[in-house]
Amino acid sequence: MNAHLLLLFSATVLPLICTPGPDMLFIASQAVSGGSKAGLRATFGVVLGYGVHSLLVALGLAAVVAASPVLFEAIRWIGIAYLLFLAYKLIRSAMQSQDIAVSGRKVENQLSKGFLTALLNPKGMMIYVAILPQFMDHQAGNVTLQAISLSLAFMFWCAVVYSILSLTLSRLGGGNLNDKKRRLIDGTAGGMILLAAGFMASAQR
Repeated sequence: MNAHLLLLFSATVLPLICTPGPDMLFIASQAVSGGSKAGLRATFGVVLGYGVHSLLVALGLAAVVAASPVLFEAIRWIGIAYLLFLAYKLIRSAMQSQDIAVSGRKVENQLSKGFLTALLNPKGMMIYVAILPQFMDHQAGNVTLQAISLSLAFMFWCAVVYSILSLTLSRLGGGNLNDKKRRLIDGTAGGMILLAAGFMASAQR
């Protein structure tokens, strides 16, 4: 797959991965309460859960691309609309004051709990549907291979970001993401997603 597209895809999904959500908060809670090993087990579980999402969506989108380029284009524009919606929610969140508390409760079987946290999170599925089509081109070769490559890239960045989070929190401790940092993260992520949506909407297919 085109390395340039993979870099653009990475730049688009990284802000979403870094935005606090159920998966990140679960991993953070396990790293704080159980140390780096517990956080890394939770991370591996979350990545496995997203792996199921990514492969199902990737293969489904590949089938749609092969069967109907027109339908695929409709899905692409629905995805762009969803990116705009996410950007709006993040920017609005950045304008509101709210500390995010990280639970210090340790659970058993972090791997399986992390897997279920990601697998049962509908937002994860929607992100795949919204973003993957923007980087697939039915005229550029094997669309199934394209979709799987993008999915693996997403899982790789999830593993990297969440592993760093686990190792950092296990050493520093602490149970809150203060308001200033959270607003900076949300605002930056919202702005980058907004730019990505605009770029994708203006790109010629």
